[in-house]
Amino acid sequence: MDSFTTPLLAGTATGALLLIAALGLALTFGQMGVINMAHGEFLMAGAYTAFVTQQIVTNADISIVVALPAAFVVAGLLGLLLEVTVITWMYRRPLDTLLVTVGVGLVLQQLAKDIFGAQGDPVRTPTWLDGNIDVFGYHWPYRQMFTIVLAVMALIALAALLKYSAFGRQIRATVQNRDLAETVGIRTRAVDRITFFIGSGLAGIGGVAVSLISGTNPRLGTTYIISAFLVVVAGGLGQLKGTVIAAFAVGIATSFFADWTSASMAQVATFALVVVFLQLRPQGLFVVRSRGLA
Repeated sequence: MDSFTTPLLAGTATGALLLIAALGLALTFGQMGVINMAHGEFLMAGAYTAFVTQQIVTNADISIVVALPAAFVVAGLLGLLLEVTVITWMYRRPLDTLLVTVGVGLVLQQLAKDIFGAQGDPVRTPTWLDGNIDVFGYHWPYRQMFTIVLAVMALIALAALLKYSAFGRQIRATVQNRDLAETVGIRTRAVDRITFFIGSGLAGIGGVAVSLISGTNPRLGTTYIISAFLVVVAGGLGQLKGTVIAAFAVGIATSFFADWTSASMAQVATFALVVVFLQLRPQGLFVVRSRGLA
C-alpha cells in the first residue's frame, strides 16, 4: 500500500503545480496561439515575490497570504510587458514567438541570478502549513495539500471568469473569430493584453506554491515549463477540462516513474508516454467542436 499511496499523493501535488502553470498556458498558447517559453520564468518571479514579501512582512503566517496576490500582479505585469513589447508584433507567427521568448527567459534567469544569487533562497513555511496528515502510511505534508487547494481555486476562478463574465465572453469571441469580434465593437488588442496578464499572473501564483516546497532558484521555471506545455497539448488546446485531466495524469505518472527509477528518467518516460498518446490522438483529450468539423 505504501508503494502505491506515496507516489499517488506526491504525484497529485505535482499535478496541481502543473495545473496552475498550465492554466496560464491554456490561455496564452491554447487560446491565443502564442508559444511563450518564458512562462516558466513567470513561475520563478512568483517564487521570488514570496521570498521578497517575507523580507518585508516577517510574519510567515501573514506573508504567504500577502504574497499570493502580489505574485499574481508581479508575474502578470511581466507578462503584460512581454506582450506589449514583443508578442504584439508576432501574432500568427508561433515559431518566432518560441525563439524570442526563449531568449527572454534566459534574460530573466540571468537577471534573477544577478539580483538574488545563483543558489536560490528558502521561503519559510507558515505555521498553519507545518506538519502532515497520515494517509495509509504516507505522511502527506500540508504544503502539498495547500498546493492542491490553490490549484482548484485557480481553476474555479478562471472557469467562472471565462463562462460568466463579460470579459470572458469577449475572450471567447476573440478566439473564435477575431475579425467578427472587432465588427461588434470588441477591442481585441485590449483583450489580448488582459488575457496575457491573467495567464502570466496564474503562473506567479504557482510560483508561490513551488517556493513553499522547494524554495527559490533562478532556473526554477525550466523544471516545469516543458511538462506544462505537454499538459496543454495533451489536454486539447484551450480546453480547461482536458488540461485538468492531463495535469494530474502527467504529475502522477512522473511520480510513479520516479519511484521506480530516478527523477531524470521519470521525466523522459513521461515525455515518451505523452508523445505516444499524441501519436494516437493528435488533437488531445478534447477538441473544440464546431460546424466546420466533421
